[in-house]
Amino acid sequence: MAPSNKYESIRDQVLDLIGALEVGAAIPPERELCQRFGVSRMTLRRALDELAREGVVERHQGRGTFVAAPKIAQQLEMTSFSDDMRRRGMVPGSRTLSLSRIAAGAPLGRRLDVSPRATVLRVRRLRLADHEPMAIETLHVPEDLVPGLDARDLTDTSFYDLLEDRYGLAILWAEQTIEPTVVNAEEAAELAIPEHSPAFLFERTSRADDGRIVEFVRSIYRGDRYQLLVELRPPRGRVARVDDRARAVDAPAPSPEPATSPEEVP
Repeated sequence: MAPSNKYESIRDQVLDLIGALEVGAAIPPERELCQRFGVSRMTLRRALDELAREGVVERHQGRGTFVAAPKIAQQLEMTSFSDDMRRRGMVPGSRTLSLSRIAAGAPLGRRLDVSPRATVLRVRRLRLADHEPMAIETLHVPEDLVPGLDARDLTDTSFYDLLEDRYGLAILWAEQTIEPTVVNAEEAAELAIPEHSPAFLFERTSRADDGRIVEFVRSIYRGDRYQLLVELRPPRGRVARVDDRARAVDAPAPSPEPATSPEEVP
């Protein structure tokens, strides 16, 4: 068996083993797995390292390797964190880390379409799913849109629900960018993961149904617990061509024209 095929085979066998264990369960020691699968320590360690990078297992120095919780597949659509977690059968939560009032300044003023001198609320929240840290969210919203908003209002609450219920503002449109990043020391401590762990950086600007920009939010999502889900469709022109071909295949065959006898030929 070629080395690459052997590695893939061992990786699949380890995945089968993990599939039979509960989340948080310890995987047997490397020496035992090497004997079970008949491979070298180097080959087994390569498979475990790859699975750790993919977030399938968690390795803890001096303790061993454990089955990680499955990643949350985040579909790219306009929804709140709370609604997304509820749809997955998880309990959403949030803890307000800080709330401050700042002058927008030029860059943030452009993002929010407000004067650089306008007062903006900056709120940092730790987003939770089933009490586990998932993301750090830094929300910026013009203060005049949310008078009276304080830190307690945003604890275990959806900001979008609060906007609509208290202030009569419904989010109608948003633009979002996503890029890979790594967490710094502060973010790592808040998310309970090692420093420099991979993460996703989301930046979103949202507009309400009355046309006003209501938020600019910057979020750091754990790379070991999140994956992005995108539904892909072909371009419209290609869709039309595929539909035309499908209709041509499904169309009934033309009926043969009746034969004419010599007497009927004019």
